[in-house]
Amino acid sequence: MTAIIRQFETMRASGVLGQLIRFGFTGVAVTLFYSAVYWPLATFVMNPNLAVVIAFVLATIVGRFAHGAVSFRGHGTRDKRTAHRFLIVQFLGLMLNQGFTWLLVTGPFFHGATWWPLVPAVFVVPLVTFGLQRNWVFR
Repeated sequence: MTAIIRQFETMRASGVLGQLIRFGFTGVAVTLFYSAVYWPLATFVMNPNLAVVIAFVLATIVGRFAHGAVSFRGHGTRDKRTAHRFLIVQFLGLMLNQGFTWLLVTGPFFHGATWWPLVPAVFVVPLVTFGLQRNWVFR
């Protein structure tokens, strides 16, 4: 228990805890936006894999400004290299979401509901992208 408290103190002192909390709130908003675009498109309009691309591109645009202004405010730099790195991380997130969609909805193994990929999109992809954004993009 003492080790956990020490870790939180270290994270608080370094600013990581605040960034993680802000990333969580901002990420929830961006993820809700992504879900609101993806699910109706995938369910009623088009192939789920195409819906992932459209929803992810729109969420990336919103997320770039939201995370830069809120999640990582006062941390690191904002330059052309930051923008390129952000796009690389987002592309990785897109590939993760595409993979989950293929695996759970359109692939050969499962033919689940179009909302199934939203579960890893909410619980897995944000953790991966937070780590990369904090340590590589906005450093």
